Amino acid sequence: MNHGNQPQRAALALGNFDGLHRGHLAVLDAAMAAAKENGLCPTVLLFDIHPKELLFGAPPPSLLTDEMKRELLTARGFQIKTVSFHDIRDLSPADFAQTLRDTLHAAVVCCGANYRFGQHAAGTADDLRRFGSHFGFQVRVAPQVELGGIPVSATRIRRAIEDGDIPAANAMLGRPFSYRLTVVSGDRRGRLLGFPTINQFFPDRFVRPRAGVYASAVTLGGRRHCAVTNIGVRPTIGTETFRSETCIFDFSGDLYGQEIEVQLLQFLRPELKFDTLDGLKATMRHDAETAKRLFEKDLNQP
Repeated sequence: MNHGNQPQRAALALGNFDGLHRGHLAVLDAAMAAAKENGLCPTVLLFDIHPKELLFGAPPPSLLTDEMKRELLTARGFQIKTVSFHDIRDLSPADFAQTLRDTLHAAVVCCGANYRFGQHAAGTADDLRRFGSHFGFQVRVAPQVELGGIPVSATRIRRAIEDGDIPAANAMLGRPFSYRLTVVSGDRRGRLLGFPTINQFFPDRFVRPRAGVYASAVTLGGRRHCAVTNIGVRPTIGTETFRSETCIFDFSGDLYGQEIEVQLLQFLRPELKFDTLDGLKATMRHDAETAKRLFEKDLNQP
C-alpha cells in the first residue's frame, strides 16, 4: 500500500529485452506474479541505448522498434522506467543494486539466470541475490527458456530471421516476427501486374530478413488479412534499395503514409530474376496460393 507521498514500491524486471522473446517473457511473468502477490507496481527497467552501442560502438540489429517494444510492454501491464546507460555503466555491482532500491524503489527484482550488471558486467544473478539480502529486496531468477535444448536468445532469433527460418524465430519469440513501418510510395508496378502492393523501408540497424518471398499477414481495421511479402531488391524489375513489398489479399484502399504492421509466417522462395513479366505473374499467383494455405493453417492453430 502506498502511504502519503511515498512512491509505490516496484516488482522490477531487469534485462536487455532486445526482442521480447520467450526468455524475456519468463522474466516479465515472474515480475508480474510478484507484483500481484505483493501489491507492487509491475515495472520494466530499460536503458536509453543498447549497452553494446556504448561499449562496442554499434548495437546488434534490432528485432523490433522501440515504439513496438514499449507498446508490447504496456499492453502486458508494465510501467517503463528508462535510465541513461551512460549514467550507470560505471557503477559497481553493489552501487547498481543500491540504485535499484533507492531510485527505482524495488521490493522484488526479477532477472534471467545469465543476467549481468554493474561495471564490466561483473555482477551475476547470484550476486544480485546477495545484494538483495543486504539492501532489503527479494530476487527471483526466471528459469532459462530453451528450444531444441538450446537457450532462446536474441542472437539465435536474429540468425533464424537472417536465414529465413521464420517458424523457428516465431517459436522463440512466442509471437510472429513483425515490423511496423510507414508505407512509402512505390513505382506502382505491382498494380500493373495485378498485385497491388505496399512498400516499406527497414530502418538502419534493424534485422534484415533473408531476401525472398514470404507468406505473411497484415491486420487492418481489426481484421487479419493473408498477404505475400517480397523482401529484397526485386531483381526482375530492379530496385536499388532493400525493401519490404507486401501484397495484401481481400483489401483495396490507399495506405500511403500509414504505419502498417507486417507479420512474417514462412519463407516461400528466394528472389528470382524472370525473363518475362508473364513468368513473374505466374509465379506470383503460385506464391499467393501457397500463402493462403499457410495462412489458413496458421488461423486454425490453437
